[in-house]
Amino acid sequence: MTELLEAPLQYKSRSFIRNLAVYFGPALVVSVAYMDPGNYGTDIVGGSSFGYTMLWVVWLAGIMAMLLQYLSGKLGIATGHSLPAMIRLHLKAPRYVIPYWLASEAAAAMTDLAEFLGTVIALYLLFGVPLIYGTFLSVLDVLLILGITRGKARRLEYAFLLFVSIIGFGYLYEIFLTSPDTAGILRGSIIPTLGTVPELLLAVGVIGATVMPHAVFLHSALTNDRVTDPRVEVKKYVLRLHQAESIIMFTMAGLVNAAIMIMAAAAFYPKISVPTIDIAYKTLLPLFGPPAAVIFGITLLSSGLSSSTTGTLAGQAIMEGMLGKKINPWMRRLVTRFINTIPTTIAILLGLNPLIILVYSQVALSLLLPLPLVPLWWFTRNRSLMGVFTNRRITTILAGIFVLLIIGLNMMLLYFTFTGAS
Repeated sequence: MTELLEAPLQYKSRSFIRNLAVYFGPALVVSVAYMDPGNYGTDIVGGSSFGYTMLWVVWLAGIMAMLLQYLSGKLGIATGHSLPAMIRLHLKAPRYVIPYWLASEAAAAMTDLAEFLGTVIALYLLFGVPLIYGTFLSVLDVLLILGITRGKARRLEYAFLLFVSIIGFGYLYEIFLTSPDTAGILRGSIIPTLGTVPELLLAVGVIGATVMPHAVFLHSALTNDRVTDPRVEVKKYVLRLHQAESIIMFTMAGLVNAAIMIMAAAAFYPKISVPTIDIAYKTLLPLFGPPAAVIFGITLLSSGLSSSTTGTLAGQAIMEGMLGKKINPWMRRLVTRFINTIPTTIAILLGLNPLIILVYSQVALSLLLPLPLVPLWWFTRNRSLMGVFTNRRITTILAGIFVLLIIGLNMMLLYFTFTGAS
C-alpha cells in the first residue's frame, strides 16, 4: 500500500520524517470527523451564547479525542483486527453481535445526519440552493469525491489534505478578521464553568461532536491496513509513526474547533444572538464583509463533503467488522443518504431549525460513545490480546477517567432533561 509497508525491511535505512510522510493518512482521514458540521453547530452555539467561557470543554474534548484515537489506531496495529472485528470476535453469538451492530449503525447514522445537514446548509449559503433541493443534491456528494479519486487510497488522502487545509486557513482568516479578546480566551480555556443545564447540554454536545463513535471505530481499520508485516519490530516502528501523525492531526483539529468557537464569541457575543448557521453567515456579511461570509461558507462545505466521506468509510468498517461481510461503499453511501433525506426533508418542511438538529444529533452521539469506548479501553489493557503493546498503567487510568467522565456527563444530562431540574 505504501513504500514503508511494501518494503518494511528498509525502514532502518530511511529517515523517520520520510517514513512519516509515506505513512501519513489514517489520522488525516479520521481527523476530518473532528471538524465536521456538528462541530460548527455546537461551537457556534457555544461561542454566541456563552462567549469564551466554554473553550475549556473544546480543549478537554480534543485531549480526549487524541488519546482515544491513538488507542484505536494502536489496537489495529497490534492485533491485526479493527475494533468492530474485535467486538464481533469477543461477543461471538449473533444474538449479541446484531444488536451491538445496529446500535453502532445508529451512531454512524447520527453522524451522517449532521454532515448531510452541513452540506445542505453550505449549498444554500454559497449558491442559494433551496434547502429542500439541497437535500437531494447532497445525496451525490460522496459519490462525486469517490469518483474523482477513483477509489485510490492515496488520491483520497490528498483530497482530505486539501479539505483540511481549506478549513484550517479559512479559520485563520476568520480569527484575524474578528480580533478576539486574548484575555477572554485564556480565562475560558483554563477556568471550567458548568453551572446551568444549557451549559451542560452544550458540553455534552461539544464532546459528542469531538469524540465521535464512528471515528473511534474507523481508525483501527485504517491503521490495520497499514501493516502487512506481522513482526513486532515493524509494528513498533509503525506505532511510532501512528503516534506522531495522531499528535499532529488531532492538535490541528482541536485548534480548528477552538477557532470556530472563538470566532463566534468575538463576532456575536454578547451583542447578537445567532441561533442558526445561516444567520451566522448573514451576520458576518455586514460586520466583516463578503470575504468573511464566503470563506465561512466554503469551510462549511469542505467540512460537510470530507466528513461525509469519512462517515462512509466508518460505516463500511463497522458493517464489515461486526458482520464479517464486505459491502460496496457506493451502495452504502446511496442507501444512507436516501435514508437521511427523510428526516431532513421533514424538518425543512416543518420549518425546524437546522442548527438545533445539528446540536441534538451531537448529544445523541455522545450518548452512544460508550459503544466503542468501553471495549476499546478493555481490549487495549488486555495483555493476552495486545502483548508488548498493552497500555501502560497511566494510559489505562487516564483513558478510563475519560470514558467515565463522558458517561457521567451523559447521565447528568439525562437526569436534568427528564426531571426538568435547572
